Amino acid sequence: MLTGLAYLLVTYLIAAIPFGLVITTLWGDDADIRRSGSGNIGATNVARVYNWNLAAPVVMLDIGKGLLPVILARWLWPDVGVWWPSLVAVVAFLAHCFSVYLEFRGGKGVATGAGGLLAITPWTTLPTAAIWVTLLALTGRSSIAALGSAVALVGLTWTLNPDALPVVLALALGIAWTHATNIRRLVRGEEKQVMRPVRWGRTATDEPNAEQVLVQGPSGTSTGASVWKEEVRDPLDTDEVPKAP
Repeated sequence: MLTGLAYLLVTYLIAAIPFGLVITTLWGDDADIRRSGSGNIGATNVARVYNWNLAAPVVMLDIGKGLLPVILARWLWPDVGVWWPSLVAVVAFLAHCFSVYLEFRGGKGVATGAGGLLAITPWTTLPTAAIWVTLLALTGRSSIAALGSAVALVGLTWTLNPDALPVVLALALGIAWTHATNIRRLVRGEEKQVMRPVRWGRTATDEPNAEQVLVQGPSGTSTGASVWKEEVRDPLDTDEVPKAP
């Protein structure tokens, strides 16, 4: 019993490490992600404030601090069933969201929760990761990707691995709770994108040329006439002969 409690404590202390803040402090500039963008320490805000070159290692580290403790727990206690690794995954998720190193504030928990579930139910988590990537590419909004993939994960687990459904439901509800402010912004139409959404079928010829830009109004739609009234002339295109000094 004491060994299990000690393991949960170590899991919390490791999973509470705010890798988003660590990475941007070591390799970023002076922008503090806690005071920039959404103020979140997760990979999404790192991508928003900096770029995906810094956000990518944050994603991998956040996944790892959910994945590795659960794998180790299953190896150390192989006969206790799914409830024990599920508890470890929930502790890692809570540690990321309520870090002792940040006065019990933290990130949204998507990557850390996904890491824990990857060790518990990989055959439903991997397809869900593909759904997350697709939703992010289509909408450019990580909150939609997180919430949509959480719903998809519940459905897949219910169908393919019902033994893992309790922990999946717990983490899905936790993700919905940590995204409460994002949900309100989505309802108001104020949620910002973290990347430009993919536009299928768009080619280079679809981009407006210079003349089309001149006839666009403030909303980007065509006004029918050029906003620029003066005739644009090439200063070298003249018939005048320069006078000799």
